[in-house]
Amino acid sequence: MAPKIGYLLPTRERIMEGRPETGSLLELAARAEGLGFASVWVGDSLLARPRHDPLTLLAAVAARTRKVMLGTAVFLPALRNPVVLAHQLATLDQISEGRLVLGAGIASDLPNIRAEFAAAGVPFEGRVGRMMEGLRLARALWTGKPVNWEGRWPVQDGVLGPTPYRPGGPLIWMAGSVRPAIERAARHFDGWFANEADLGRWTQQWAEVKQILREAGRDAGGFVAAIYVTLAIDENAGRADQRIDAFLEKYYGQPAAVMRKRQGCYAGPAAGAAEYLQGYLTAGANHIIVRFTGEPEAQFAAFDGIRAQLG
Repeated sequence: MAPKIGYLLPTRERIMEGRPETGSLLELAARAEGLGFASVWVGDSLLARPRHDPLTLLAAVAARTRKVMLGTAVFLPALRNPVVLAHQLATLDQISEGRLVLGAGIASDLPNIRAEFAAAGVPFEGRVGRMMEGLRLARALWTGKPVNWEGRWPVQDGVLGPTPYRPGGPLIWMAGSVRPAIERAARHFDGWFANEADLGRWTQQWAEVKQILREAGRDAGGFVAAIYVTLAIDENAGRADQRIDAFLEKYYGQPAAVMRKRQGCYAGPAAGAAEYLQGYLTAGANHIIVRFTGEPEAQFAAFDGIRAQLG
């Protein structure tokens, strides 16, 4: 599988800046497609990290683009009613003509995220079971056949219309870097979505994923290994470090040193960024989603040369 590079739209950043208008975000999505990015992504949060609704925004992005994959990085299915969500995703997949990828996860255990779940009326402790059952129900509804479901969301002869453009529904990439998340991704979904900070650990985890795939009788060749990284590209390494630290602390409300240990981050010259990303590609990653710090146009210009080095 040829490696691909995707671009994360700065929806959270724009809300923090007091710039909620979406026109510039749609322009960035179209610009990313024109520059050759393979995918465009949007984050998800209701109240913990306020930003645009990802599915609504991606519908607009789908109408402005023709080729790029469209994805969520990452979406929290447990916060939504799966029948409603299945309908929304099927419609979005039709709008995009099969370009949708649902990057999904269970959310970190942090006070503001627990508060978000409480505000949505969803028990935080049961979020894994809710997510897994909800996605199974969505997939059943995406067949277009009558569904009878006994569980958290009882359904009697329910038939969903429209069904997704892509037979079987959108691809689902499961996020996480702990063993249970890796197991869920490899056994039940179409890809594994990580943001691991340490290349050695990511490489070990990818070996675990492939082993689980083999045990489950699944084809590792068609399975996606995706990684989400944050880049601050600047020929002045010290300035790049300051910028990424300020970005992480403002975005997450936690010390930059803590976030750098948890998430894949690079700050420095373009040549070093290419080497950093190539490490993941060599280790087996086949889709890298990049989040930039700083003004997008300047980062686009810097990243154009990096992509050329990556082939």
